[in-house]
Amino acid sequence: MILRSSPASPFVRKVRIAIELLGLGAAIKAEPADTLSATDSVRMQNPLGKIPALLLDDGTVLYDSRVILEYLDHRAGGGIILPREPDARFAALRLQALADGMMDASILIIYEGRFRPAEHRVESWIEHQAGKVARALAALESDPPRFNGAPHVGDIALACALGYRDFRFQGTWRTDHPRLVAWLAEFMARVPAFAATPPP
Repeated sequence: MILRSSPASPFVRKVRIAIELLGLGAAIKAEPADTLSATDSVRMQNPLGKIPALLLDDGTVLYDSRVILEYLDHRAGGGIILPREPDARFAALRLQALADGMMDASILIIYEGRFRPAEHRVESWIEHQAGKVARALAALESDPPRFNGAPHVGDIALACALGYRDFRFQGTWRTDHPRLVAWLAEFMARVPAFAATPPP
């Protein structure tokens, strides 16, 4: 299998961590993708031109990260990073959705600064996205996730969201969220793949 990827993407990082947790590293090769290039084949593999995209041995392409994580869990036997028991499963999926939303909002803020000239940036749009992140962090700080057994898709996504905030936003989230800082430290101790997959 081939993982179309970029080391700076927090969504790719989710998949890379899952691959290691599931022991599938020998079965998947990472291949860089340039999502801004009209000639990169990633646009043929995923019509949205987004990463990660996982090319299976039979030619099928899976996207986005949530679908890929579910497939990898299935491939590894199931019930490993995606709990089978309904309450635990939906709690993990809910946390993943919240963390993915934080990453989406954070990326949109970065893109506003990267692709729009300063005089045309829409501050209300930036504030709107920042508000999503602030509310998510506040909710998580008030009731941090608890580790019950092996890390699941929600834990992986949250660690990647916090890591992305460290990478692109100088870790400013840490000052007001000590319980999340402690949570991330525990995740890192439990999941060596997090430290092994830093953005550049």
